[in-house]
Amino acid sequence: MGIERTKGATAAAPETAADAETAARRVRAAGPEAAAPGARAAGPDTEARPERAARPAAGRRPAHSWRRALLALLVIAAVVVPLSAAARPVIPAPAPAVLAAPTRATLTTAYAANRADAAQAARMAAAHGDAHRAAVDRQLASRSSQLLGFDGRGPGRVTEVLGDLAHADRVAVLVPGSDTSLDTYGRFRAGALALYRELARQAPRTAHPAVVAWLGYETPGTVSTTVLTTGRAERAAPELRRLVHDLRAVVGAPGRPPRLALVCHSYGSVVCGRAAAGLEVSDIALIGSPGTGAASVAELHTPARVWAARGADDWVANVPHVRAGLFGTTVGFGTDPVDPAFGARVFPAGKGGHSAYFTPGSPSLTNLARIVLGTPKELR
Repeated sequence: MGIERTKGATAAAPETAADAETAARRVRAAGPEAAAPGARAAGPDTEARPERAARPAAGRRPAHSWRRALLALLVIAAVVVPLSAAARPVIPAPAPAVLAAPTRATLTTAYAANRADAAQAARMAAAHGDAHRAAVDRQLASRSSQLLGFDGRGPGRVTEVLGDLAHADRVAVLVPGSDTSLDTYGRFRAGALALYRELARQAPRTAHPAVVAWLGYETPGTVSTTVLTTGRAERAAPELRRLVHDLRAVVGAPGRPPRLALVCHSYGSVVCGRAAAGLEVSDIALIGSPGTGAASVAELHTPARVWAARGADDWVANVPHVRAGLFGTTVGFGTDPVDPAFGARVFPAGKGGHSAYFTPGSPSLTNLARIVLGTPKELR
């Protein structure tokens, strides 16, 4: 049960209540060293701040301290997961529309088909007695929505376009972190809308920006075993790669390839890290990141420029940036992306916390827009 930086295969995470309980029993059997007094189960996307653990007078924290903290997180998650899963209702919705990969000519048809699915999902959710989900689905079904994808089943998935994608030449794909679902989509969409407005404000007259809000995977719960591993990210990565491929077929113009950038928040940076290898994007921005699962930018095997930022009040700085083997799985995401050893281009994010990166007027939002537009020399 050793700790390493990032090398080695990542085993599947315990995804079910049974797996979590088994892990908990193994930890309990490991004795008192498995418990870390004061440890809290805050995942990379929760706004609650974990207490700072006492640090040694000099040097790095001993490896066994990280191990105890990670074990404690796993134990707490193992207790919470069965309880939270049991309380989560199943919300009925139609199967998503089966559509060909979008082109400029078919975007309008795709938008309409997915809005129709959202409208049907709203009716089914209302009949099921879930007024909140029905309201979310109804909003997505409105005539102004541009949906490249929609699936109202379970926690839900949606891909929404802000801007004129058919004529866009600078596109940001926003990848969310944990606890993002249709039920919390308003919060995610607000960040995407803020980025789109900032792009429109900064863009020169010849530029045509757009933002794609991609809730295209089942995000982990903030308090769960899945938020501590790359399991969900591994499954999401092929979907993100497919989206980028589809977007490149839609945007840009002959002789003028589009600029596509990934903006990856918190656990979303783990997804981007797993999808990055060889992906045709110009930039990857990691914000509020717990790590990518890689030891360095070189291990991402990407031709893109990789950026990283963290707000001064973002508690994710206190997350252990290690990878630890624990009972047949690997917990943690390796090197801190704002650490010089990782090799990313670090940019200012201001004084904000974990949920403040898209606050209008903030340094983080201003700089993200400049990265997407391809004017990073103006970062401040």
